[in-house]
Amino acid sequence: MVTCKNLYENKNVEIVEAKGDVKILEYKKDLSVDASNAVASYFASQMNVRKRQVLIELKGNSYTISAGAMQWTSGNVSMAADVKGIGDFLGKAISSKVTKESAIKPKYQGNGLLMLEPTYKHILIEEVSDWGGIVLDDGLFLACDSKVQQKVVARTNFSSAALGKEGLFNLCLRGSGLAVLESPVPRDELIEFVLENDEVRIDGNYAIAWSDSLDFRVEKSSKSLIGSAVSGEGFVNVYRGTGRILMAPVE
Repeated sequence: MVTCKNLYENKNVEIVEAKGDVKILEYKKDLSVDASNAVASYFASQMNVRKRQVLIELKGNSYTISAGAMQWTSGNVSMAADVKGIGDFLGKAISSKVTKESAIKPKYQGNGLLMLEPTYKHILIEEVSDWGGIVLDDGLFLACDSKVQQKVVARTNFSSAALGKEGLFNLCLRGSGLAVLESPVPRDELIEFVLENDEVRIDGNYAIAWSDSLDFRVEKSSKSLIGSAVSGEGFVNVYRGTGRILMAPVE
């Protein structure tokens, strides 16, 4: 039996969000400072630049995490590669090249605690089934319930994506279960678009996640070359159909 002290009762640590097995811990201030960086650390904390960690409470289930993201485990928790065979390995190796995600993501299972490495990025917890299927911008995946399916999806028009200097492929999560994502901004600053047979055009990689049901393309901002020149925009990301988009105000 393992007793973990100074975690839940730590007065400097606040649980800012909790869903199911997942908790987001946020450190109110950095106590590991000295005279040379105390002032910078103080003002960083005041501006919401704080360390955050993801704590997963395993209860006989399993979670798949980004490679290298584990900090510690306690209890009867074991790790295995989330690979079902040589064909699955080759498929994940290829997908890692096009989505910039790690090829093999470790799977932790059992009964106990799984703590991920601290980060200064913001953390989101999403129920995948609420999206029908959620497509992620590169590098935002942190963890998910191992029941969630990970697939690679391609944009509809390869040529315009290449001309727009955008990636051709993205990681898509499908099924039911929680997904933990990193975000460049807090949830309070994210803009959410809910589309019903309509479209949204975004100039740049500001969208961090969108529904798999949306038709995602890269197109010229105007049908004519003159129009694109006048607007000052060349190519934009276009999302059409019915679904949701999460957009950050900064890249």
